[in-house]
Amino acid sequence: MRAGGIADIRVVASFWLFLCPSGGRIGMQPDLWQFEKQAACSGHDLVAGVDEAGRGPLAGPVVAAAVVLPSDFPGQGIDDSKKLSERRRLNAFRIIRRQALTVGLGIVNAARIDTINILQAARLAMARAVCRLDPQPSLLLIDGNFTIDLPVAQQPLIKGDSRSISIACASIVAKVTRDRIMRACHRRFPQYGFDRHKGYPTAAHKQALACHGPCPLHRKTFRGVRELLETGPPC
Repeated sequence: MRAGGIADIRVVASFWLFLCPSGGRIGMQPDLWQFEKQAACSGHDLVAGVDEAGRGPLAGPVVAAAVVLPSDFPGQGIDDSKKLSERRRLNAFRIIRRQALTVGLGIVNAARIDTINILQAARLAMARAVCRLDPQPSLLLIDGNFTIDLPVAQQPLIKGDSRSISIACASIVAKVTRDRIMRACHRRFPQYGFDRHKGYPTAAHKQALACHGPCPLHRKTFRGVRELLETGPPC
């Protein structure tokens, strides 16, 4: 092989290791900065990670967060919010709020979810979160396989909350914020136990629904709630 060819291979290999320090080997931790690095190489100086929490519950809002991180953000302890304990999630939330360049939140309530469906509500919440960022990003990294209705470059990433540091931070902010909302909802409607299950369809939540019927916070088009509106609670 010509010397020039070997040099070219070395350059490509070095670039790959920059983007993926694990070298792509199975069992190695992924580089959570890889998509942010690629975006920077493409000329995007401000990149926002966007994620939501609350698509699956029977009650409460869907909450989205958008986060822009500085390049020197300490990523230790950051991961998909679903993989973190509540204590670790709260610690990460405090670090993100303190050190992120900008954070935006978007909330869509249960009534709106019933009107436009949960997917469109999640997209709307994400758009609202992005619109609250200052400064505005030039690229969005979105958890999922869809884009949102905003005139900005977007890159959907399936399972993005475990692949991108920015999306992981957005997932943490969205989850902690929604949990706090649901604890406040518990004070209004303590009979449902929203402080424990946060509106998700646990056995305890289903039992409370069967006994008390839905409250104004429940999503009336969701299975498990819709049927009770038709038949009424047995208690």
